[in-house]
Amino acid sequence: MQVIILGAGVIGVTSAWYLACLGHEVTVIDRQSAPALETSFANAGQVSPGYSTPWASPGLPLQAAKWMLHPKTSPLVIRKRFDLAMIRWLDQLLKNCNAHAYDINKSRMLRIAEYSRDCLDALREETGITYDDRQRGLIQLFRTNKQIDTAQHDMRLLAEANIPHQLLAVDQVLEHEPGLAHAKHLLTGGLYLPGDESGDAHVFTQRLARMAEAKGVKFVYDATVLGLDAAADEIMSVRTSAAHFRGDAYIVAMGSYSPLLLRPLRVHLPVYPVKGYSLTLPLTDETHAPMSTVNDTSYKLAITRLGNRIRIGGTAELTGYNLKLSPDRRETLELSFSELFGGGDLSAATYWAGLRPCTPDGTPVIGPVSGFKNLWLNTGHGTLGWTMACGSGRLIADLVHGRKPDIPALDLSINRYN
Repeated sequence: MQVIILGAGVIGVTSAWYLACLGHEVTVIDRQSAPALETSFANAGQVSPGYSTPWASPGLPLQAAKWMLHPKTSPLVIRKRFDLAMIRWLDQLLKNCNAHAYDINKSRMLRIAEYSRDCLDALREETGITYDDRQRGLIQLFRTNKQIDTAQHDMRLLAEANIPHQLLAVDQVLEHEPGLAHAKHLLTGGLYLPGDESGDAHVFTQRLARMAEAKGVKFVYDATVLGLDAAADEIMSVRTSAAHFRGDAYIVAMGSYSPLLLRPLRVHLPVYPVKGYSLTLPLTDETHAPMSTVNDTSYKLAITRLGNRIRIGGTAELTGYNLKLSPDRRETLELSFSELFGGGDLSAATYWAGLRPCTPDGTPVIGPVSGFKNLWLNTGHGTLGWTMACGSGRLIADLVHGRKPDIPALDLSINRYN
């Protein structure tokens, strides 16, 4: 079967890899000059199935209102603009802010994230791929007792999913992350997730793309996808700035831009771009740096060790497809890192922003599109594209191939919104 994948980020490339492993002829098309140059370029670096949590939670509306009182340091910023897609997406998000929906959505996310981590482990063992990876777990840092109380519900769901975790006292946190010693007075505890990992998604994607090419995958770069040509219930071709491409199956893995491509087909995909920021800086003092990765619950940021670099990533900004870098967001990243660690050169940091393709329920959209027998989606992973990439790639490959996937997949398709 000839399969065309639209998008060469971490989701598109992992999809291509697993399809090639099943013997299919695969072509990957991307507007950039190389793989992983957009959202997959400089994310927080976490492979964190244990931290897979939907934004839509019972306490979000009240918490968001409090954040808005401190716009410079708020983890969430909504820029004032008339954007019907954003309004609809926020409405759906709010409808998921109840305990019942939260439990369903989190269980879905944990399912695909845990599966994906296992697929990544198997891929690493099979190929020997490296990407500044570390398998040393993740610690979610708490600065207040209220944050610990709030985490109790998540720990119950982790226990129900048989995901190893441990609530740590401050001294236990420091045993895992001694670089936090000077910030001990700021902490009240932490949640340790030993099964979580870290690594550079950009390095991983580029190296896996080269391995996929060796398996016969064809990559077409500098080709902007212009549209899908359909006849009745079938996609006939994809139009790009370079040429028309025809295949037997088409997989849309274009992240935040997926809804724009699908709209002319009257396929309404509730994915909205949520801008996130990161700083990547050289490591200068190992005694004041993370051993692996920590999440600062107060600022909703991740601080991750990537070889001889440190990556600080996070924040959420709803501002459409605007990639302009905000000075205020940088201040928040620097503040969290300076308070907790400080063992890196902030003056030499690279500042970056990317658009996360977020669904209102937090779960990615993986599966077929009703009405089109050869159109598939693998998108909407939000902040967890790197965490869920290998599992999503293998899952979509199994579905396209006609093989029963290893995990339940019916509730991951776009049909759940209908």
